Amino acid sequence: MISQGRGIIYVAIVGLLAMLGGITWYASLDNPQLGMAEIQLTTVKVVNTNTVDSRAILEVSFVIKNPSGKTFTVSNIDYELFANGKSLGKGSYSTEDIALPGRAAFYPNSQIELPTTFNLALSDNNADEYNSIINGQDLKFNAKGKMVVESAWSLVEKDFETSQ
Repeated sequence: MISQGRGIIYVAIVGLLAMLGGITWYASLDNPQLGMAEIQLTTVKVVNTNTVDSRAILEVSFVIKNPSGKTFTVSNIDYELFANGKSLGKGSYSTEDIALPGRAAFYPNSQIELPTTFNLALSDNNADEYNSIINGQDLKFNAKGKMVVESAWSLVEKDFETSQ
């Protein structure tokens, strides 16, 4: 009687492991399609300046395109912003604290613009770029970083480099 109970337990454990393996395999089928996500830096504009503290708030916008047949969301974009090749600092866009159904859904063959706020502080390293930005002069902006693309079953971290 006891050995029969152990046999049922072993069968249950093997069945559970097989089910988990199947879920993992099924989730990995999304990865190539999630990796097709495209990101493009579209705009960098001044929202507010604080001359007392020598700070500026910029709006940095990215357009995310979904050329795949799989719906996904973007939960995080961590990036470093550059002006004329000089680093201005690091920024991020995040919806990690929002449940998956509440995030912007990127349906197949769609694109959505995602704006984020970037805090720029004047320093010795970025004085020329800072002054050009707050004075409205034309600069060439680019960004590089990593975005996290998610479906209901899996996620992909994708490195990117994009310019305006």
